[in-house]
Amino acid sequence: CYEFMLEHLLCFSVVRMVKVFKVSRSGFYYWIKHRHKGIQREATRQEFDAKVKDAFDNSKGRDGSRRIQKELAENGDSHNVKTIAASMKRQDLTPKAARKFKCTTDSKHKMPVAPNLLAQDFNATAPNQKWAG
Repeated sequence: CYEFMLEHLLCFSVVRMVKVFKVSRSGFYYWIKHRHKGIQREATRQEFDAKVKDAFDNSKGRDGSRRIQKELAENGDSHNVKTIAASMKRQDLTPKAARKFKCTTDSKHKMPVAPNLLAQDFNATAPNQKWAG
């Protein structure tokens, strides 16, 4: 209703439109003064979400809100952990735990071991002297 009133300010008086729509005149003027704050807030939020996403991507999706807060603080952006957590939730950013290292080497086997032909001497004096394989 405030948008309609603003569009028709030249046609009707504010007092008459306020009575028709049953709203306060001060509320209408307050809306005119503060209507752009929501747009600014949304732009700031999108910029902040982009920073959080960049920090999350730099950690390969492993950092949570606390580590992201520390990283942003190092870059000069100090924000509350809860604000960062809310941003991550809005963007569906869920950190994944790093997998435990799984040893795949089987040292206890009965297979023959290859001979150490280089004897740890990896320096060659000319090309094509030492090959692996």
